[in-house]
Amino acid sequence: MKKLLLVVLGLTVGLAAFAQAPKLVIWADDTRTPVLRDLAVEFKAITGVEIEVVEIAFDQIRGQFITAAPTGQGPDIIVGAHDWVGELAANGLLEPVDFGPKLAEFSVSSVQAFSYGGKNYGVPQGTENIAIIYNKALVPEMPKTWDELLVFARQITDPTKPMYALVFQNGPDPYHWFPMLSACGGYVFGPDASGALNPCDVGLANEGALRGAQLFADMIEEGLLPAGVSWDTMRALFFGGNAAMVISGPWLVADTKAAGIDYGIAMIPSIQCADGSYGVPKPFIGVQGFMVSAFSQNKLLAFDFLLNYIATTDTMLALYNRNPRPPAHLPTFELVKSDPDIAAFGLQGQNGIPMPNIPEMASVWGAWADAQSLIANGQATPEQALQEAVQKIKAALKCP
Repeated sequence: MKKLLLVVLGLTVGLAAFAQAPKLVIWADDTRTPVLRDLAVEFKAITGVEIEVVEIAFDQIRGQFITAAPTGQGPDIIVGAHDWVGELAANGLLEPVDFGPKLAEFSVSSVQAFSYGGKNYGVPQGTENIAIIYNKALVPEMPKTWDELLVFARQITDPTKPMYALVFQNGPDPYHWFPMLSACGGYVFGPDASGALNPCDVGLANEGALRGAQLFADMIEEGLLPAGVSWDTMRALFFGGNAAMVISGPWLVADTKAAGIDYGIAMIPSIQCADGSYGVPKPFIGVQGFMVSAFSQNKLLAFDFLLNYIATTDTMLALYNRNPRPPAHLPTFELVKSDPDIAAFGLQGQNGIPMPNIPEMASVWGAWADAQSLIANGQATPEQALQEAVQKIKAALKCP
């Protein structure tokens, strides 16, 4: 009798599990959620599988995912940035992607950005980088070199109004500062013999980096560049007509249009290096896309959704229209490359450097930001501040 009861219970549990339809859960930010929810309706109609799209602020997704995924309470798919990959993959939180023939549809650089340890961990969607956004009414001719920019700045700058030729987030903000350091050869991590990033080769205090940092310090001392500029301050100055140029990204374009500014997008002016040559500022390149949790119980469904429903021209174009970024999906890029904004950001991006995606990058930001603050506030020379930052980074990473 007991044996029969166990068999009946086993059949009941098995039937209940079979009856429970699979469901995909996606965590996405506000720009992608509407597109994904529309796509979820189509996916369910074709496959019968429900998709729940949970909207979470972009900068909160990674932290919540790290906590939730190992407990089985996390999503199957997340939207995220390529520089999350090193930390997440190293901690066993991501499932590698096998693109198959779809691989040829994506730019090589975007696929490489999501790669870590020889494996790919994301389906790229859009790329982004910063450049100069300028007010055509205030800039008669866009400076091509930093020397020309300084001449222009000395003509129009008046901190008492206030009025500036150029502002960018620096309060502190190494991301927007990096192009000045990279123009003449500064870098975060150099490559090892295999081409992988070497976290003990830190180039933030080399000759090129110091050249850019000194320009930054000199402009602040001369009153040509305000220190401690936040996102809100930069927006207020630019939209109020108190700044002729800003260093920012495509995320500022929609609000610039809404402010009624006749704007242009141009390359960040080149910087004269110690040897007399001119170096092109190299901003960080970011790639955003979709990643699958290693703890997902529905990995095959997740990859079916990503490769057959997300990686299509219709979906990628819908995502682009919601939040314009140069698409990583090549067929979609062909459809939008005539957009002058996309072309201009893309031109600057051709000289860009992918944001390091290795976990060691987490040890860089704090020391680097402290160095920028010390320089901006006149509390240390660029050489003192950046050399100290490199020492702190290497100590944190236990480098010899």
